[in-house]
Amino acid sequence: MSATPTTEAPPVDGPVPRRPATRRRLVPYWLLLPGIVWLLVFFALPMVYQASTSVQTGSLEQGFQVTWHFRTYWDAFQEYWPQFVRSLLYAGTATLLCLLLGYPLAYLIAFKAGRWRNLLLVLVIAPFFTSFLIRTLAWKTILADDSLVVDALGALHVLDVTSWLGWTEGDRVLATPMAVVCGLTYNFLPFMILPLYTSLERIDTRLHEAAQDLYASPATTFRKVTFPLSMPGVVSGTLLTFIPASGDYVNAELLGSTDTKMVGNVIQSQFLRVLDYPTAAALSFILMAIVLFMVTVYIRKAGTEDLV
Repeated sequence: MSATPTTEAPPVDGPVPRRPATRRRLVPYWLLLPGIVWLLVFFALPMVYQASTSVQTGSLEQGFQVTWHFRTYWDAFQEYWPQFVRSLLYAGTATLLCLLLGYPLAYLIAFKAGRWRNLLLVLVIAPFFTSFLIRTLAWKTILADDSLVVDALGALHVLDVTSWLGWTEGDRVLATPMAVVCGLTYNFLPFMILPLYTSLERIDTRLHEAAQDLYASPATTFRKVTFPLSMPGVVSGTLLTFIPASGDYVNAELLGSTDTKMVGNVIQSQFLRVLDYPTAAALSFILMAIVLFMVTVYIRKAGTEDLV
């Protein structure tokens, strides 16, 4: 039995044209290319450079060489661990204060502001219209010994409590831990309010009406409906506040004293004054590792990865 002859397609002269579907599939990658290049040039490469710097030995006069001296990490942590603890304590306190202050304001803007919503949002971001340095320096006047704020805190006996806790020194607020935390709270409060507002604004108000129809009290509605649905904003806001606050050095430099220095101040001093680049780089990576570990645990404990 003979095989049935097959008809071969005639050869096509020239290159085979690319299918339009293939081009469409490549469009997202071309759009991502500028962002990837930006991350590689301004994030990945500096990270690699700092990593190599952290394992170098030498001096600025004689030059630094990569000797894989990993003991720099242990020596840096052993010497400056109080600054790490202080940085995390200040950043955590400021983050908690931002949450306590920012959540009611974000709730007000999302559900109660009405036609004033846009104005309130502008007021929230208004501090960004001025320099970070100017905003921090303004707190030196606010927390001066003869300021109305300090006099009011003293009259309300708030300073007695903070002095007992070690956050102030008698009737003096400036150059104390309380001053540093106040500066951190003020400067990073918008980073808490905006994600909270975005998350709250997405909540369907019909869910509140349904809770009321089921005879739920306002407190129960908030606890069972509003707050769980706003958790992505809570997680995002706390991360956007805690991460930069833990590495901040401007507030501690301008509002604090030598006893309130954070690890960011140590890194800045090692880079610009002591000129010990390996120690500064090692401190930076230790701080990054600690914060990354805490953020990972926090996200898992929060029970949500749906960040705003």
